[in-house]
Amino acid sequence: MSVVKINVLTVPEEQREVLEKRFAARAGTVENSDGFEWFELLRPVEGTDTYLVYTRWRSEEDFQAWMEGPMKAAHQRGGEDAPKQKPAASGSTLWSFEVVQQTGPKQG
Repeated sequence: MSVVKINVLTVPEEQREVLEKRFAARAGTVENSDGFEWFELLRPVEGTDTYLVYTRWRSEEDFQAWMEGPMKAAHQRGGEDAPKQKPAASGSTLWSFEVVQQTGPKQG
């Protein structure tokens, strides 16, 4: 079964719009990766400054290949002479899960 990776990002209120715009601008970075199954950026509604970045992958190997290839390249884009952007998040933790059960809406 699939693996799920949830990146838990601490994002101060004044950086929320920056974070969301950066994710919107990254179109294609993950969607075209082998083994990629799903992505969601979850905005907190109340009581927290924590965003969740949910991705689902066919296997751990597919996730690692994306991390070492397209994801790494996307974060290094621009070269050494390009101005560095300040991170929108002030903290990050990666949670990992294996999907052991899943279901969807009934058809019909």
